[in-house]
Amino acid sequence: MVFWILISFVTLALSALLALVLLRAHSSTEPPAAYDLRVYRQQLSDVDKDLARGVINTSDASRIRTEVSRRILAADAQLQNQSSGNSQPQGLSRATALLTAVLVLGGTLGLYAYLGAPGYPDMSLPSRIAAANDYAETRPSQAESEARLPAKAAPEVEPDYLKLVEQLRQTAGDRPNDAQGQALLAQHEANLGNFQAAYQAKQNYIDIMSGDLEARDYSELAELMIMATGGYVSPEAEELLLGTLSLDPQNGPARYYLGLMQGQHNRPDIAFRIWSDTLRLGPAGAPWIQGIEAQIVEMAHRAGVDYSPITPPAAPASATLSGPSQEDTQAAAELTAAERQDMVRGMVARLSDRLATEGGSAEEWAQLIGALGVLGEEDRAAAIYSEAKTRFATAPTELAKIDAAATKAGLTQ
Repeated sequence: MVFWILISFVTLALSALLALVLLRAHSSTEPPAAYDLRVYRQQLSDVDKDLARGVINTSDASRIRTEVSRRILAADAQLQNQSSGNSQPQGLSRATALLTAVLVLGGTLGLYAYLGAPGYPDMSLPSRIAAANDYAETRPSQAESEARLPAKAAPEVEPDYLKLVEQLRQTAGDRPNDAQGQALLAQHEANLGNFQAAYQAKQNYIDIMSGDLEARDYSELAELMIMATGGYVSPEAEELLLGTLSLDPQNGPARYYLGLMQGQHNRPDIAFRIWSDTLRLGPAGAPWIQGIEAQIVEMAHRAGVDYSPITPPAAPASATLSGPSQEDTQAAAELTAAERQDMVRGMVARLSDRLATEGGSAEEWAQLIGALGVLGEEDRAAAIYSEAKTRFATAPTELAKIDAAATKAGLTQ
C-alpha cells in the first residue's frame, strides 16, 4: 500500500510539472503581429534620428513615416483580432494539460498493474537467498514429483523390440542376482521411456554390485531419476549427485545436473559457477557440455553476469565412441543364444553401417570385431578385421588395439 501511495505522488508531481510547462509555453508565446508592431515602432523612431543626423532628407523621411505607419496600423489590427479570440486557445491548452496529466497517471498505474507485481513484497538479496534455501529444504520428493507428472503416450517402437524387452524383463526377474542383466534392463527400459523401471533396475544393479562400483554408476542412477520426474532434481537425486562428486569431482553429468538443480532453486549464481567450470573441464561435444552450452547464456543473464561463450577442450577419442559397449556385450552373453543375438544384432548393425560410411576410431573397429565374435559371426568378424588392418596399417598403436580385439574374438592366436 505504501508503494502505491508513493508512486501515485511521484506520478502526480511529474504530471503537474508537465502541465505547468505546457501552460507557460502557451501563455508566453508572443503572437507574430506583436513582434512586427514592436519592430515597426522602432523603425518609426529611427526615422527622426536619421533625419536629425542628415542621413536622409525630409521627403524620404515623410515617405518612410507614411509606409511604416501603414504597417503599424495593419499589425495593430491583426493583433487586436488575435487578442479577441485568445480565450478559446487558453481553455484548450488547460484542457490539454489536464488530459495529459490524467493519461500519464492512468497509463503509469495501468502499465505497472499489467507488467509489474502488485502486492509482491520487497525481496532483498538475503531474503531471496533465504527463500531459495527454504525451498531446497522443503521441495517435493522423488515420489511426489513423479506422481504429479501427467500420463504420457507410449513411444512408437517395433513390436519385435518390445517382445525382446519383455523377454529381458522375464530373464532379469528370474535372475535377481544377475548384475549385468539388471544393467541391460535399465538401459532398454530407458530406451522405451520407462524411466521409473529403468532407475529401479539400475538401483538393483548397484545393490548387487555392492562396493564394486564407479562414480558413473551413481550419476547414471541420478540421471534416470531426474528423467523420471521430467527434469526435476529431487532430494534423492541430489544425494546421488553429491555422492558421485565425492568419488569423482570432475564427473560431467553430475556437475551438469547439480547446476540445473541450483537453477531450479533460484540460485543462478551458483549454477553459473558450476557450469562455467564444467565447460572449462570439457570435453567438447560431450552430452553434458552440449546441455550446458544450450542453457548457460540464459543462466548467466539470470545471475547478472556478462558472459561470453568459451570453447571447451577437445574430447579424447575414447569419449566419442558409439555402438555396443563392453558391458552390453558381456550382459548379452549371459542371455540365451537367441536373446543375445537379437539384442546385440541391432546395435552391431548400426555401428557397422556407420563405420562403413563415415569411418571411425580404432576403438570402434575393435568393438565391432568383439561384438561379432560374441554373436558367432566369425566370417564377418574376420572380414571386418581384414579391413581394419588395411585402414590402420600405418598406425602401429591403433593396429595393436585391432589385433587385441581379434585375438579376444578367437580370430588369431
